[in-house]
Order: sequence, then structure tokens, then C-alpha cells
Amino acid sequence: MFGPLEANLITLFEQLYRTVGYGGVVVAMAIESACIPLPSEIILPMAGWMVSRQVFTLWGATIAGVVGCVIGSSVAYWVGALGGRPLLDRYGRYVLISRRDLDVADRWFARYGQAAIFFSRMLPVVRTFISLPAGIARMPFGLFLLYTALGSLPWSLALVYAGKSLGDNWEALRPVFQKFDYVIVAIVVIGVVYYVYRHVSHAMGPAPEPVGESEARR
Repeated sequence: MFGPLEANLITLFEQLYRTVGYGGVVVAMAIESACIPLPSEIILPMAGWMVSRQVFTLWGATIAGVVGCVIGSSVAYWVGALGGRPLLDRYGRYVLISRRDLDVADRWFARYGQAAIFFSRMLPVVRTFISLPAGIARMPFGLFLLYTALGSLPWSLALVYAGKSLGDNWEALRPVFQKFDYVIVAIVVIGVVYYVYRHVSHAMGPAPEPVGESEARR
């Protein structure tokens, strides 16, 4: 059911949970939320399995997941705010990101950032990377933390509870979520392709009209 890499992750997480308890869930979720694609669809259901074994409690594992998400997301946010934004301001045009694009992102996060952060926490793949653009757009950090925590709570609770309910069969959850991973990745790729196409087309613009033909029409 799992590939070799995921099987190794399961062994690692089990050792981590048994060694440092809830701190292991915090560490794993912090890594997952800092733009490093560890699957929370393994981290949290496995914590739920530990609940079924009476090693963790339901709310203890859930809160550990939320705390880890907030910590990792904060790291990614500040990487974007302190590192990514200055770099994009200076060199963004070389990767088709203009100052105008950054201004649009700023306005978009100012208007829709709370909802984007909240709902993205319940979307596979997107939840891992959303904090970086929020930092680049410099969404107010206090609001970012609030909606990160609020959005992470139902996601963490649902996955921990599912792992607890399935017990020794918790691994059956991962193939289900993988289907959503593929769909979301496909949507992101289409969006990136469209973005590049639109910017390249705009940069090329219409071909300049020959001077002779323009004068002839006058």
C-alpha cells in the first residue's frame, strides 16, 4: 500500500512518537508546514493510531498537530517576508514576476488572505506551501497566525480521529488522499502554465508595424 519512502517515514514517525510523545507530532507537522512535503495524511492518522493504542489522547494529538502547523507555517511566512520579498522585488522580473504582480498579490491577500489561509489548511499539497506567498505578500502576521490555527484545527482533528477510528487499518487513508493530491497538483500546474503563457504573451506584445506601411496609410 505504501512505497519504500513512505514505509520508512512510518517507521521514523513511530519511533519519534514513542520517544518524545506529542513533541514528535509537533516536530513532524512543523516540518510539513515549512514547505517541506512530509504528508500530514500519514503524520496525523498515525497519531490517531497511537490514540487507539492509548499512547496519546485525541485532543492531545490534535493540539500537537495544530501547534506544529503554526510553528512551521511561521517559519515559512518569515522566509517569504524577509527573504523572498526582497529577492522578488529585485530579481522577480527574471522569473516573470513583476512589481505589479507583487502589488496585486498584496491587494489579494489584504482582501482574501484570511479565507485563503483558513481553507488552504484543509487542502493537501496547498497547505504545505501557502505560508510562503502569504509572507511574500506580507499579510498581517497576527491574522496569519489566527487563521492558520483555526484552519489547522479541523484538519488535524479529522485526520487524528480517522486514524483512531480505523486503528490498525489507518494506512488505508493514504491512498484516498493521494487521489486529491494528483488533482490539486494538476490544477497548480495548469495555473502556472497559464501564468507563464500570459506573461510571455504580454512581454512579446504585438509585432511593431513597419514605418513605411504606417506612413503610407497616413
